[in-house]
Amino acid sequence: MAKEAQKRFLLRLDESLFKRVADAADADGRSINAYIAQVLARAAPAGNWEQRQLIGRAIAGKELDVKSGLVLVAGIYYRYLLEAPEKPDKDANYTVIESHGNILTLKKI
Repeated sequence: MAKEAQKRFLLRLDESLFKRVADAADADGRSINAYIAQVLARAAPAGNWEQRQLIGRAIAGKELDVKSGLVLVAGIYYRYLLEAPEKPDKDANYTVIESHGNILTLKKI
């Protein structure tokens, strides 16, 4: 697999912040650069809003509208698909495992 191209940039930190970052990097066993890159990657995850906010969210089975095939999540109606080929169980809970546009894939938990 090819390594992704990297960009360089200058980052100015006051001495006390630099010391805290250096100490945290040392405690994590990383260089300061690698530590800052890791912190930034966690703070700016890839994916769209739905993927970042909905993946892993629990949904009660009673929230699934079997007739319309819709579920209300975070104030937005989504179509849903179940991972397993079965009818929704109103007594079960589900988790969002995938998000593509306005379609959520749910797994029974």
